[in-house]
Amino acid sequence: MDGVDAVAVDFSSAQPRLLATHVEAYPISLKASLRTLCLPGNNEIDRMGQLDREVGAIFAAACLKLLRKADMNPDAINAIGSHGQTIRHRPYLDHPFTLQIGDPNTIAELTGITTVADLRRRDMAAGGQGAPLVPALHRALFQHREDSRIVLNLGGIANITCLPADTNEAVTGYDTGPASILLDRWIEQHQGVTFDDQGEWARSGRVIDDLLNELLADPYFRLPPPKSTGSEYFSLAWLRERLANRQPAAVDVQATLLELSAASIARAIIREGHAAGEILTCGGGVHNRYLLERLSVHLPEARLASTADYGVDPDWVEAITFAWLAKRTLDGLSGNLAAVTGARHEVILGGIYPASRRTR
Repeated sequence: MDGVDAVAVDFSSAQPRLLATHVEAYPISLKASLRTLCLPGNNEIDRMGQLDREVGAIFAAACLKLLRKADMNPDAINAIGSHGQTIRHRPYLDHPFTLQIGDPNTIAELTGITTVADLRRRDMAAGGQGAPLVPALHRALFQHREDSRIVLNLGGIANITCLPADTNEAVTGYDTGPASILLDRWIEQHQGVTFDDQGEWARSGRVIDDLLNELLADPYFRLPPPKSTGSEYFSLAWLRERLANRQPAAVDVQATLLELSAASIARAIIREGHAAGEILTCGGGVHNRYLLERLSVHLPEARLASTADYGVDPDWVEAITFAWLAKRTLDGLSGNLAAVTGARHEVILGGIYPASRRTR
């Protein structure tokens, strides 16, 4: 929830070619409003309606700045694949839903480019959780006929994709729990920065064993897949409930949160029988050196590598995924993996919002 990652991607060959990248930071006031909207509160519909338009305009600006950076004309772009900004993900209700804002009508109007958006809810309508969706691209790019692999996406939430060497076996995957979300929120609250650079603040602290055990005892970690989660679950409110009657040093909490991420990810990988295989990492968490070190300690026989070793920049895998999903939608092809999300079948994802002829 820091801003918008935008990429221009060429899919004319088997390997996606990254043409340009751009990060559009959210204004501080918008970030605060979005975080507030992730939790129940007053006047939610009015606030959501306005933020939907505001976020859509920022997404459009990000795309246009990206094109200027790449010296590309909007006419050269087939479509924008817009994930949107998640404000609620509730897969376990009687009537489950997931909600991303960033009005695609606004994006299409301001850019003059056809926009594909709302990419999660059709999977949910088919009985899935709408997440994770990145395993479909992981399969296309990284599955190997001789070696089973796991792709580990270290975003705010961590998710794994299990890629069997036998292509007749189903690809599986799920959200394991927090990666960076709690680390980022805690250091922002106590140090005034948005992330723990290379995990150095966590490294300087001491793991609080009883707190770690209580965090790891959360029922989510014991849920069988398919499963997914988000920042509305693993939030500072969730953490504060478990800090009640404790007064630990803030740095020790940071160390404990990093160990929570490493331990919960490693446990999931071990449960998948992949403790000694190759693990390809991607997402912003790849820059947290201490997190990777702790993962190596928990998985001493695993080979931790990067998606960069196979030609895909780890910082941009997720953004590339939603461009790829938009192409799948326009081509009339499914974008979900039913074995991952729990859907009854594979479906074409999202809605298509055509470009305005006037603006083109």
